[in-house]
Amino acid sequence: MQEFHHSNCDPKLLSPGTLAFLGDAVYELFVRQNLVETANMPVNKLHLLAVEKVRASFQSNAYAIIEPQLTEEEQTIWKRGRNASGVKAPKHADAVEYRRATGLEALFGYLFLQGRMDRLEELFQLILSAGEAEAMVCAGMGGPL
Repeated sequence: MQEFHHSNCDPKLLSPGTLAFLGDAVYELFVRQNLVETANMPVNKLHLLAVEKVRASFQSNAYAIIEPQLTEEEQTIWKRGRNASGVKAPKHADAVEYRRATGLEALFGYLFLQGRMDRLEELFQLILSAGEAEAMVCAGMGGPL
């Protein structure tokens, strides 16, 4: 995705909602790219897997995974996104999870506009690695806890 980014926009001047708007697309592109690279299956199945990974509850958990690795600046951007006014969770989503997910999306949008694709990839790989480890434990392959 490195070649894709060309921005002269200063993300520090954008609202957290705007950052989350872009970050939602950036995050979903990472999810879709990962699915296509790891699974050759019917499009409907790919879509269902993508939806599972872009829903608020998954993104909220993803934040918990990367939170210890975030810099102070990244934490500040995440908090701006989480605390953004005008963010209202849909009826089917938990409000706390939805706000945490919005913070994650704001962070992804911010890093994308800064051109920090390596950092985005690093954070996304942390999320994927934790998900794979959880899947192994759930399948009984994780060994003793």
